[in-house]
Amino acid sequence: MITKMKKLTFLIYHKEYETFLQRIRELGVVHIVEKQCGELDEDMQRFVQKRALYKTMLAEMYRLVDGQPDDKILKDTDADTLVRTYEELQSHVQNLNMQLPLVEKEISQMEVWGDFDWQLLDSLSKAGWYVQFYSCLEKEYDEQWGELYNAVRIQEKGGHVYFVTVTPERISLDIEPVRLPSSSLSDLRGKKTDIEAQIEQATKDVKVFCKTYYRTMENCASNLQGDIDFLKVKLNGEKMAEGAVVLLEGWIPENNEPEVRKLLDESEVYYEIRNATKEDNAPIKLKNNAFTRMYEVLTKMYGMPDYAEFDPTPILAPFFSLFFAFCMGDAGYGLVLIALGFFLKKKLSKSLKGMMNLVITLGIFTFVVGTILGTFFGASLFEMEVPEALKQFMIVGKIGETTYDKQMLLALIIGVVHICIAMTVKAICSTVRYGFKESLSNWGWLLLVVGFICTGGLSFFEVISEDVSTWAFIIIGGISAIGIYLLNNIHRNVFINIGAGVWDTYNMATGLMGDILSYIRLYALGLAGGMLGGVFNQLAFMVNDAAGPALGWLFCGLILVFGHTLNIAMSCLSAFVHPLRLTFVEYFKNSGYDGKGEAYKPFSTVQKISNN
Repeated sequence: MITKMKKLTFLIYHKEYETFLQRIRELGVVHIVEKQCGELDEDMQRFVQKRALYKTMLAEMYRLVDGQPDDKILKDTDADTLVRTYEELQSHVQNLNMQLPLVEKEISQMEVWGDFDWQLLDSLSKAGWYVQFYSCLEKEYDEQWGELYNAVRIQEKGGHVYFVTVTPERISLDIEPVRLPSSSLSDLRGKKTDIEAQIEQATKDVKVFCKTYYRTMENCASNLQGDIDFLKVKLNGEKMAEGAVVLLEGWIPENNEPEVRKLLDESEVYYEIRNATKEDNAPIKLKNNAFTRMYEVLTKMYGMPDYAEFDPTPILAPFFSLFFAFCMGDAGYGLVLIALGFFLKKKLSKSLKGMMNLVITLGIFTFVVGTILGTFFGASLFEMEVPEALKQFMIVGKIGETTYDKQMLLALIIGVVHICIAMTVKAICSTVRYGFKESLSNWGWLLLVVGFICTGGLSFFEVISEDVSTWAFIIIGGISAIGIYLLNNIHRNVFINIGAGVWDTYNMATGLMGDILSYIRLYALGLAGGMLGGVFNQLAFMVNDAAGPALGWLFCGLILVFGHTLNIAMSCLSAFVHPLRLTFVEYFKNSGYDGKGEAYKPFSTVQKISNN
């Protein structure tokens, strides 16, 4: 359900504005109405830029420590110092990584000539002998260079000849001499080893820094977010009386009114509190029981309801669980989900334990529905030696002498019930929001669909006679037609209403049938999962028979574990996506749900990360 809200209006003296905001923030229950538009001021721009920088830095730090930072927060450490130190460490690593390819390139150049001492060549040069380095294609090499210039081949590689000349004076051949590094090969290799050691140490320093200061940086980012929130709220105030007072508006849940009144009376500010109306764009705070609360995340995925709408979560919760269980369709898989939920609940963080409660709940639904559908790890429960009393509750086999499965009919019946509930919600919600006179068309369609279904069902099971059902169809159709074709909009011309009613009839006739047929996917997905599980069972026992008693059970077990694990993973994916589609498309469309409400976000202090 949606929590009742109260509208607040404040008038604050401009000199006391920030102090008042601090007190409202500490109270932590007031949702401030945002009015700020246009370009951000300089402070906000600076804060937003810092927030983006912190977010990127934190993501990189978390990756570098493999998601295992120290939990300690170091006091008296400001964010700017941490950012500067982190950037310096990263810059040092980048500089070393840039030097390494250059050294490797020089090593590659010197490896052709071997390891020699440049000082010896300098000594020869001082003695009047010049050593010059050349390379050319093998076909371009002139053998006379050996006699003329004391040319000595050093190496032949890749069709090239690498040689040196030793002459009493510098010579000039038709080819350009090779320019070599000024360091020897051994010195370059030593330099490479030194750089690699520096890179390793610098990388280690970065990881140590990230591990030590991640929580501190995270805390700084939280404080920055608090500053941003405070500045946003401050800018939402509207200056009046030439800036002497500031007008501020907000919302509070109805049950928080006493503590808010107490604070406002102590602050000696002018304020007004009134009940929110249907026309107000009040923020939405959902209030549900423990079971329904687990499914609020699905409602929020689509969008929060408007203040004048109904919270769809109480209806979404049982039907989504039923749809999920129908798509899984296997009691054994339900037990796996229950066990997995309890196991992960102990391993995961506190924030994810609520999600594991949802997994356990879906596992329970899957076990119950899978038992009714008669499937256990791909095997038929109906064919096993189970109590006859349990078999009586199983929905398996064909419908009488037909070729249609009972489970397919069950899926369609669930779809009809779901759509009828959606149409009922639409009619009631429209009446609450706009009045009964403005909702006659919705009530007409609800009466027509539900009335015809109920009358047809009673007639099929011979609860009522054929004459009674005929008159019931006539009466229900006549009353519904008045609302659909004549009174769908009491403010329009009757002929326009008739045309609009005909168009609605076409849309309902085509859309409603398609919506109901969409629920066959529940049967199809459950059948596919069960058949795939059965195939893995057959394959495993075929291998067992073929491999013999020694290796047979080993391979059989491996195939069963791998096959059913894969089937559970695929079934869970489809069992989440398709029920979500049936809810978001078929149900929300027929219930008239918009989901354009704003979530309740109270202005409060950012929760500090505590030290361990």
